[in-house]
Amino acid sequence: MSVSMAEISENLQKGKAKVVKEMVQQAIDEKINPSVILNEGLLSGMDVIGEKFKNNEVFVPEVLIAARAMNQGMEILKPLLKEAGAKPLGKALIGTVKGDLHDIGKNLVKMMLEGKGIEVIDLGVDVSAEKYLEAYKKENARIICCSSLLTTTMGEMKNVVEIFVKEGIRDKVTIMVGGAPVNEEFRKSIGADIYTPDAASAADAAKAVLLK
Repeated sequence: MSVSMAEISENLQKGKAKVVKEMVQQAIDEKINPSVILNEGLLSGMDVIGEKFKNNEVFVPEVLIAARAMNQGMEILKPLLKEAGAKPLGKALIGTVKGDLHDIGKNLVKMMLEGKGIEVIDLGVDVSAEKYLEAYKKENARIICCSSLLTTTMGEMKNVVEIFVKEGIRDKVTIMVGGAPVNEEFRKSIGADIYTPDAASAADAAKAVLLK
């Protein structure tokens, strides 16, 4: 029996990593286009999870197991997508700012971004403005995501914005900020571009920027 993309999507939403992996392999064996498997199977499943997460219908554990299922499928798909010349939607840098070692929020945003077909370069935690700049020069990413969970480290986000201004490349990047103490007012005050209250909204906003 041939595998349907809806089945892949459903099993991904349930976090059935092993089943998703087997189904992706089956779809490949059936000569289904890798881009179709990615978009209509894996990414559409993550889209549903993202929406449910936004509406408080699922929570962090469900998102994590769905993302794990997606990664299992992606492992098989990645080399084929490369061969086919399929390009990611765009690139994003992500990190928790200098002085802050919290990574759960950052990791959630990373998963949601990947769930939108965006290539994510994860800089980890305790990331200084200089490190963001250095990574940008190397990767040429259009989106810079800064996470902070402590009020004492929020100021580093301003340094990130300022270092891009100083380099004369502020117009080349979209700087997104988020985390428990961050809000829209703070975003405006430091001159960042986008603030979102949750990981799923962050991924939607990033996708919208890259599709422009």
